[in-house]
Amino acid sequence: MKPISYARLHYPPSIVQHAVWLYLRFNLSLRDVEDLLAERGLDVSYETIRRWVARFGPVYARRLRAVRPRPSDTWHPVTPGTWTRFSSLSAAG
Repeated sequence: MKPISYARLHYPPSIVQHAVWLYLRFNLSLRDVEDLLAERGLDVSYETIRRWVARFGPVYARRLRAVRPRPSDTWHPVTPGTWTRFSSLSAAG
């Protein structure tokens, strides 16, 4: 995948990532995220956060979907915490 470009931003990429994560993960309003960042000493307007979410949110979502395991019917839960393949279940009886 192509690296994400954070060119022309006034804040470090970690701040942008954290603000977008707060907004999307916890279903907060833009002003709530603004307040949370202000508590940590960052003066970021809610409009800036909205632009970051519009610009980077879909990119982050695409990357997360790419690494997420795909659903498959080849695995079967035997007991909590252990999994086995269907083929081994049918061969065992």
